[in-house]
Amino acid sequence: MRAAAYSSFGPAADVLSIVELPDPVPGPGEVRVRLAASGVNPSDVKARAVSSRNAVYKRIIPHSDGAGTIEAVGDGVDKARIGARVWVFNAQWKRAEGTAAEFVCVPAEFAPALPANADFAVGACLGIPALTAWRAVTMNGGVSRRTVLVTGGAGAVGHYAIQMAKHEGAKVFATVSSPEKAAIAREAGADATIDYRTEDVGARVRELTGGEGVDRVVELDIAGNAKSSLDALKPGGTLAVYGSNKAEFAMPFMPAIVKNVTAAFFIVYELTPAQRRDGAAYVNSRLAMGQLKTRIAARFSLDRIAEAHAAVESGKTIGNVVLDIDAR
Repeated sequence: MRAAAYSSFGPAADVLSIVELPDPVPGPGEVRVRLAASGVNPSDVKARAVSSRNAVYKRIIPHSDGAGTIEAVGDGVDKARIGARVWVFNAQWKRAEGTAAEFVCVPAEFAPALPANADFAVGACLGIPALTAWRAVTMNGGVSRRTVLVTGGAGAVGHYAIQMAKHEGAKVFATVSSPEKAAIAREAGADATIDYRTEDVGARVRELTGGEGVDRVVELDIAGNAKSSLDALKPGGTLAVYGSNKAEFAMPFMPAIVKNVTAAFFIVYELTPAQRRDGAAYVNSRLAMGQLKTRIAARFSLDRIAEAHAAVESGKTIGNVVLDIDAR
Protein backbone atom coordinates (compact mmCIF):
# COMPACT_ATOMS: atom_id res chain seq x y z
CA MET A 1 0.00 0.00 0.00
CA ARG A 2 0.97 3.63 -0.39
CA ALA A 3 1.25 5.59 2.82
CA ALA A 4 2.64 8.85 4.15
CA ALA A 5 5.15 8.38 6.94
CA TYR A 6 7.84 10.06 8.99
CA SER A 7 10.75 8.68 11.02
CA SER A 8 11.98 11.92 12.58
CA PHE A 9 10.31 15.06 13.88
CA GLY A 10 10.29 18.48 12.28
CA PRO A 11 8.74 20.54 9.48
CA ALA A 12 6.23 18.62 7.36
CA ALA A 13 8.07 19.17 4.09
CA ASP A 14 11.30 17.86 5.63
CA VAL A 15 10.12 14.69 7.37
CA LEU A 16 7.01 13.43 5.54
CA SER A 17 7.39 11.13 2.55
CA ILE A 18 5.30 8.67 0.55
CA VAL A 19 6.36 5.05 1.02
CA GLU A 20 5.30 1.61 -0.19
CA LEU A 21 4.45 -0.83 2.59
CA PRO A 22 2.84 -4.28 2.78
CA ASP A 23 -0.92 -4.24 3.13
CA PRO A 24 -1.77 -4.66 6.83
CA VAL A 25 -3.49 -7.81 8.08
CA PRO A 26 -6.25 -7.46 10.68
CA GLY A 27 -5.57 -9.20 13.97
CA PRO A 28 -8.16 -10.65 16.35
CA GLY A 29 -10.96 -8.17 16.95
CA GLU A 30 -9.77 -5.87 14.17
CA VAL A 31 -11.08 -4.68 10.82
CA ARG A 32 -9.07 -3.57 7.80
CA VAL A 33 -10.45 -0.42 6.22
CA ARG A 34 -9.73 0.63 2.66
CA LEU A 35 -9.48 4.34 3.27
CA ALA A 36 -11.06 6.95 1.05
CA ALA A 37 -10.24 9.97 3.22
CA SER A 38 -8.07 10.94 6.17
CA GLY A 39 -8.69 13.83 8.55
CA VAL A 40 -5.82 16.17 9.46
CA ASN A 41 -6.19 17.49 13.00
CA PRO A 42 -4.04 19.95 14.98
CA SER A 43 -2.93 17.12 17.28
CA ASP A 44 -1.63 15.21 14.25
CA VAL A 45 0.60 18.04 13.10
CA LYS A 46 1.81 18.76 16.64
CA ALA A 47 2.79 15.10 17.08
CA ARG A 48 4.80 15.25 13.85
CA ALA A 49 6.48 18.57 14.57
CA VAL A 50 8.00 17.79 17.96
CA SER A 51 9.21 14.57 19.58
CA SER A 52 6.31 13.36 21.66
CA ARG A 53 4.47 10.15 22.49
CA ASN A 54 5.37 9.03 18.94
CA ALA A 55 9.10 9.00 19.74
CA VAL A 56 8.83 5.33 20.76
CA TYR A 57 8.14 4.31 17.14
CA LYS A 58 10.70 4.00 14.35
CA ARG A 59 8.21 5.00 11.66
CA ILE A 60 4.82 6.67 12.02
CA ILE A 61 1.93 6.80 9.59
CA PRO A 62 0.09 9.88 10.91
CA HIS A 63 -3.55 10.79 11.57
CA SER A 64 -6.15 9.50 13.95
CA ASP A 65 -9.29 9.95 11.83
CA GLY A 66 -10.45 8.59 8.50
CA ALA A 67 -13.26 6.96 6.56
CA GLY A 68 -13.62 4.16 4.05
CA THR A 69 -14.89 0.63 3.55
CA ILE A 70 -14.19 -2.51 5.56
CA GLU A 71 -12.66 -5.09 3.29
CA ALA A 72 -11.35 -7.70 5.75
CA VAL A 73 -11.94 -8.68 9.38
CA GLY A 74 -9.92 -10.54 11.98
CA ASP A 75 -10.97 -13.40 14.22
CA GLY A 76 -13.95 -12.58 16.40
CA VAL A 77 -15.41 -9.95 14.08
CA ASP A 78 -18.64 -10.64 12.20
CA LYS A 79 -17.84 -11.16 8.50
CA ALA A 80 -21.09 -9.36 7.72
CA ARG A 81 -19.17 -6.14 8.39
CA ILE A 82 -17.15 -6.61 5.19
CA GLY A 83 -18.28 -4.01 2.69
CA ALA A 84 -19.60 -1.61 5.35
CA ARG A 85 -18.92 2.10 5.03
CA VAL A 86 -17.30 3.33 8.25
CA TRP A 87 -15.58 6.24 9.92
CA VAL A 88 -12.40 5.59 11.86
CA PHE A 89 -11.06 7.17 15.04
CA ASN A 90 -8.11 6.61 17.43
CA ALA A 91 -6.14 4.98 14.61
CA GLN A 92 -2.78 6.46 15.62
CA TRP A 93 -3.31 6.72 19.36
CA LYS A 94 -0.66 4.60 21.10
CA ARG A 95 0.01 2.96 17.73
CA ALA A 96 2.33 3.74 14.81
CA GLU A 97 -0.18 3.17 12.00
CA GLY A 98 -2.65 5.97 11.27
CA THR A 99 -5.02 6.83 8.43
CA ALA A 100 -2.66 8.62 6.03
CA ALA A 101 -2.49 5.45 3.98
CA GLU A 102 -4.52 3.33 1.61
CA PHE A 103 -5.38 0.85 4.38
CA VAL A 104 -5.51 0.77 8.16
CA CYS A 105 -6.32 -1.95 10.69
CA VAL A 106 -8.07 -0.86 13.88
CA PRO A 107 -10.10 -2.48 16.64
CA ALA A 108 -13.62 -3.02 15.32
CA GLU A 109 -15.13 -0.58 17.82
CA PHE A 110 -12.95 2.18 16.36
CA ALA A 111 -14.78 1.86 13.02
CA PRO A 112 -18.49 2.66 13.50
CA ALA A 113 -20.88 2.63 10.56
CA LEU A 114 -21.06 5.81 8.49
CA PRO A 115 -24.62 7.00 7.80
CA ALA A 116 -25.67 6.74 4.17
CA ASN A 117 -26.18 10.50 3.84
CA ALA A 118 -22.59 11.30 4.88
CA ASP A 119 -19.73 11.05 2.41
CA PHE A 120 -16.25 9.80 3.25
CA ALA A 121 -14.79 13.30 3.56
CA VAL A 122 -17.30 14.09 6.28
CA GLY A 123 -16.60 10.75 7.94
CA ALA A 124 -12.90 11.60 8.12
CA CYS A 125 -13.72 14.71 10.18
CA LEU A 126 -15.71 13.05 12.95
CA GLY A 127 -13.30 11.23 15.26
CA ILE A 128 -11.44 13.89 17.20
CA PRO A 129 -13.62 16.97 16.51
CA ALA A 130 -17.14 15.55 16.75
CA LEU A 131 -16.49 13.14 19.63
CA THR A 132 -14.71 15.90 21.55
CA ALA A 133 -17.64 18.25 21.00
CA TRP A 134 -20.10 15.54 22.07
CA ARG A 135 -18.26 14.85 25.30
CA ALA A 136 -17.84 18.55 26.16
CA VAL A 137 -21.53 19.24 25.58
CA THR A 138 -23.10 16.16 27.16
CA MET A 139 -20.82 15.33 30.13
CA ASN A 140 -21.82 16.11 33.74
CA GLY A 141 -25.55 16.41 33.12
CA GLY A 142 -25.52 18.03 29.70
CA VAL A 143 -26.75 21.46 28.63
CA SER A 144 -30.49 21.09 28.01
CA ARG A 145 -32.20 24.46 28.61
CA ARG A 146 -28.91 25.94 29.82
CA THR A 147 -26.50 28.60 28.61
CA VAL A 148 -23.17 27.69 27.00
CA LEU A 149 -20.07 29.57 25.90
CA VAL A 150 -18.06 27.81 23.20
CA THR A 151 -14.52 29.16 22.92
CA GLY A 152 -13.16 29.09 19.38
CA GLY A 153 -16.62 28.74 17.85
CA ALA A 154 -15.39 28.63 14.24
CA GLY A 155 -12.92 25.81 14.82
CA ALA A 156 -13.67 22.19 14.02
CA VAL A 157 -14.62 21.23 17.61
CA GLY A 158 -16.33 24.53 18.31
CA HIS A 159 -18.41 24.34 15.13
CA TYR A 160 -19.73 20.91 16.12
CA ALA A 161 -20.20 21.93 19.76
CA ILE A 162 -22.40 24.90 18.82
CA GLN A 163 -24.65 22.67 16.72
CA MET A 164 -24.89 19.96 19.37
CA ALA A 165 -25.61 22.40 22.19
CA LYS A 166 -28.35 24.05 20.15
CA HIS A 167 -29.94 20.69 19.37
CA GLU A 168 -29.84 19.97 23.11
CA GLY A 169 -31.91 23.10 23.71
CA ALA A 170 -29.16 25.40 25.00
CA LYS A 171 -28.63 29.08 24.39
CA VAL A 172 -25.17 29.32 22.89
CA PHE A 173 -22.56 32.05 22.68
CA ALA A 174 -19.19 31.69 20.97
CA THR A 175 -15.86 33.47 21.03
CA VAL A 176 -14.25 34.30 17.68
CA SER A 177 -11.41 36.44 16.36
CA SER A 178 -12.78 37.90 13.12
CA PRO A 179 -16.02 38.83 11.36
CA GLU A 180 -15.57 35.82 9.05
CA LYS A 181 -15.37 33.46 12.02
CA ALA A 182 -18.34 35.18 13.65
CA ALA A 183 -20.42 34.49 10.54
CA ILE A 184 -19.40 30.81 10.63
CA ALA A 185 -20.34 30.48 14.31
CA ARG A 186 -23.69 32.18 13.78
CA GLU A 187 -24.42 29.94 10.80
CA ALA A 188 -23.78 26.94 13.07
CA GLY A 189 -26.42 28.28 15.45
CA ALA A 190 -24.68 30.61 17.90
CA ASP A 191 -27.11 33.10 19.40
CA ALA A 192 -24.33 35.68 19.75
CA THR A 193 -20.60 35.91 19.12
CA ILE A 194 -17.88 37.68 21.10
CA ASP A 195 -14.63 38.88 19.53
CA TYR A 196 -12.14 37.99 22.25
CA ARG A 197 -9.50 40.24 20.70
CA THR A 198 -11.57 43.40 21.08
CA GLU A 199 -14.18 42.60 23.75
CA ASP A 200 -14.08 41.67 27.43
CA VAL A 201 -15.45 38.11 27.24
CA GLY A 202 -16.71 37.93 30.82
CA ALA A 203 -18.39 41.33 30.68
CA ARG A 204 -20.03 40.59 27.36
CA VAL A 205 -21.33 37.22 28.60
CA ARG A 206 -22.83 38.85 31.68
CA GLU A 207 -24.47 41.44 29.44
CA LEU A 208 -25.96 38.67 27.29
CA THR A 209 -27.21 36.70 30.31
CA GLY A 210 -28.68 39.46 32.44
CA GLY A 211 -25.67 39.45 34.75
CA GLU A 212 -25.80 35.72 35.50
CA GLY A 213 -23.05 34.18 33.38
CA VAL A 214 -23.22 30.85 31.55
CA ASP A 215 -23.77 27.36 32.92
CA ARG A 216 -20.94 25.83 30.90
CA VAL A 217 -17.83 26.82 28.99
CA VAL A 218 -16.60 24.45 26.28
CA GLU A 219 -12.93 25.25 26.62
CA LEU A 220 -10.45 25.10 23.75
CA ASP A 221 -7.45 26.65 25.54
CA ILE A 222 -7.54 26.64 29.32
CA ALA A 223 -4.04 28.13 29.55
CA GLY A 224 -5.05 31.17 27.54
CA ASN A 225 -8.64 31.49 28.70
CA ALA A 226 -8.73 30.46 32.37
CA LYS A 227 -9.38 33.97 33.69
CA SER A 228 -11.94 35.05 31.09
CA SER A 229 -13.78 31.72 31.09
CA LEU A 230 -14.06 31.70 34.90
CA ASP A 231 -15.32 35.27 34.68
CA ALA A 232 -17.98 34.14 32.19
CA LEU A 233 -19.27 31.25 34.34
CA LYS A 234 -22.17 31.57 36.73
CA PRO A 235 -21.90 30.10 40.26
CA GLY A 236 -22.02 26.30 40.04
CA GLY A 237 -20.96 26.34 36.40
CA THR A 238 -18.80 23.83 34.59
CA LEU A 239 -15.56 24.25 32.66
CA ALA A 240 -15.49 21.40 30.12
CA VAL A 241 -11.81 21.46 29.18
CA TYR A 242 -10.47 19.58 26.17
CA GLY A 243 -7.43 21.62 25.19
CA SER A 244 -4.57 23.88 26.22
CA ASN A 245 -1.87 25.64 24.24
CA LYS A 246 0.55 25.16 27.15
CA ALA A 247 1.41 22.05 29.14
CA GLU A 248 1.25 24.02 32.40
CA PHE A 249 -0.89 26.99 33.34
CA ALA A 250 -2.17 29.03 36.29
CA MET A 251 -5.85 29.16 37.21
CA PRO A 252 -7.25 31.88 39.49
CA PHE A 253 -8.17 30.01 42.67
CA MET A 254 -10.48 32.40 44.52
CA PRO A 255 -12.89 33.07 41.63
CA ALA A 256 -13.14 29.33 41.00
CA ILE A 257 -13.78 28.28 44.58
CA VAL A 258 -16.10 31.15 45.45
CA LYS A 259 -18.23 30.25 42.43
CA ASN A 260 -18.13 26.51 43.21
CA VAL A 261 -16.90 25.87 39.68
CA THR A 262 -16.44 22.32 38.38
CA ALA A 263 -13.42 21.90 36.09
CA ALA A 264 -13.88 18.72 34.04
CA PHE A 265 -10.82 17.77 31.99
CA PHE A 266 -10.86 15.03 29.34
CA ILE A 267 -9.00 13.80 26.27
CA VAL A 268 -11.03 12.22 23.51
CA TYR A 269 -8.55 9.38 22.94
CA GLU A 270 -9.10 8.05 26.46
CA LEU A 271 -12.88 7.89 26.56
CA THR A 272 -14.15 4.63 28.04
CA PRO A 273 -15.57 1.99 25.69
CA ALA A 274 -19.08 2.88 26.84
CA GLN A 275 -18.45 6.59 26.23
CA ARG A 276 -17.08 5.84 22.76
CA ARG A 277 -20.17 3.80 21.90
CA ASP A 278 -22.49 6.50 23.21
CA GLY A 279 -20.58 9.24 21.41
CA ALA A 280 -20.51 7.42 18.07
CA ALA A 281 -24.23 6.65 18.36
CA TYR A 282 -24.99 10.30 19.12
CA VAL A 283 -22.89 11.61 16.24
CA ASN A 284 -24.41 9.09 13.81
CA SER A 285 -27.93 9.93 14.94
CA ARG A 286 -27.41 13.65 14.37
CA LEU A 287 -25.75 12.98 11.02
CA ALA A 288 -28.56 10.70 9.86
CA MET A 289 -31.12 13.37 10.76
CA GLY A 290 -29.19 16.04 8.88
CA GLN A 291 -28.53 17.94 12.11
CA LEU A 292 -24.74 17.95 12.03
CA LYS A 293 -22.93 19.96 9.39
CA THR A 294 -19.22 19.69 8.68
CA ARG A 295 -17.21 22.61 7.37
CA ILE A 296 -14.45 21.26 5.14
CA ALA A 297 -12.05 24.09 4.41
CA ALA A 298 -9.44 22.32 2.26
CA ARG A 299 -8.79 18.97 0.57
CA PHE A 300 -5.48 17.56 -0.59
CA SER A 301 -4.28 14.35 -2.20
CA LEU A 302 -2.14 11.93 -0.19
CA ASP A 303 0.92 13.08 -2.16
CA ARG A 304 0.31 16.62 -0.87
CA ILE A 305 0.19 15.72 2.81
CA ALA A 306 2.94 18.21 3.68
CA GLU A 307 0.78 21.00 2.25
CA ALA A 308 -2.19 19.73 4.26
CA HIS A 309 -0.15 19.85 7.47
CA ALA A 310 1.07 23.34 6.60
CA ALA A 311 -2.52 24.46 6.06
CA VAL A 312 -3.46 23.31 9.56
CA GLU A 313 -0.35 24.79 11.15
CA SER A 314 -0.88 28.17 9.49
CA GLY A 315 -3.96 28.87 11.60
CA LYS A 316 -5.53 30.52 8.58
CA THR A 317 -7.61 27.53 7.47
CA ILE A 318 -11.06 27.81 9.04
CA GLY A 319 -12.56 24.35 9.19
CA ASN A 320 -11.50 20.76 8.68
CA VAL A 321 -8.65 19.66 6.41
CA VAL A 322 -9.00 16.33 4.58
CA LEU A 323 -6.72 14.09 2.55
CA ASP A 324 -8.41 12.31 -0.37
CA ILE A 325 -6.78 8.88 -0.64
CA ASP A 326 -6.88 6.91 -3.89
CA ALA A 327 -6.79 3.33 -2.65
CA ARG A 328 -5.84 0.77 -5.29
